[in-house]
Amino acid sequence: MMLNTGCRTDIPAYYSDWFCNRIRAGYVMTRNPYRPEQVLKYRLDPEVVDVLCFCTKNPRPMLARLPELCAFRQFWFVTVTPYGKEIEPNVPHKPDVLDAVKELSAMVGQNRVGWRYDPVFITEKYSAAYHIRAFQSMAERLCGYISSCVVSFIDLYEKTKRNFPQVTAVGAGEQELLIREFVKIGQEYHISIRTCCENPALAKYGADVSGCMTKRVLEAAAGCHFAIPKARKSPRAACDCLLGADIGMYNSCPHGCVYCYANYDRKTVAQNLRKHDPESPLLIGNLQPNDHVIEAKQESYLTAQLTLFDSMGESGAPV
Repeated sequence: MMLNTGCRTDIPAYYSDWFCNRIRAGYVMTRNPYRPEQVLKYRLDPEVVDVLCFCTKNPRPMLARLPELCAFRQFWFVTVTPYGKEIEPNVPHKPDVLDAVKELSAMVGQNRVGWRYDPVFITEKYSAAYHIRAFQSMAERLCGYISSCVVSFIDLYEKTKRNFPQVTAVGAGEQELLIREFVKIGQEYHISIRTCCENPALAKYGADVSGCMTKRVLEAAAGCHFAIPKARKSPRAACDCLLGADIGMYNSCPHGCVYCYANYDRKTVAQNLRKHDPESPLLIGNLQPNDHVIEAKQESYLTAQLTLFDSMGESGAPV
């Protein structure tokens, strides 16, 4: 199975102590976001967890703890965007994050680290030309440390429109312009461009539109072949991502990004932060008398190690 830590919050940036406590305990629990009294318990065991998947805007707090994770196969997405503090108030300065990506890559390997330039939106300040210049600068700094970048355009969920009312959707013409230019820049710096749940027609500009966390991506990160049951494949028609179980919790990320998909509002986040206990099996709060704990069904999908040929792309470079 794939265990995801990053679709609902940023565990490496804010909860590394808690996560490493769970690694040492050998299990973790998470509430069902739609049925809070239902709690799933996952074994943190590399015999059944094929890949630990992280998604973060700041891997720095976890770097010193990576030796504690060495028994696990890992894949990391690090989101680095060009926005200022008015958009991402608590995200560290981008040069510092880029340096952390390079350190992370040196520690775990290039195939285990991906860059997310996500979400892309257009304003008077953050114009298409601004994005192209910023992407060029970041790609130059990350050359040799990552091999792919996922680009996604902003989705206008109701919470996003409420918290970021001035944002608008990125038009088809601007999407095509940006992807075309990003692909050119990526070719210069040996970084492939991927999209996830975007217009499949963007493939004609050279983007891989199959998704961000696909079987092929995770196999390259793990160095193994996986046999994925049909029932475990993506429920989303627009991508081939392997959406593993997520141990995070909504409304618990303190980055404060105005476009955030996972936070309802800052007041709710602050309330949840006060409930965080690094010793609890749950990210936020503790078990309650009426909770119903269910042992998650976990099975390994591992079938075989990748050969050198399997792990090479058409260009002869690692995929």
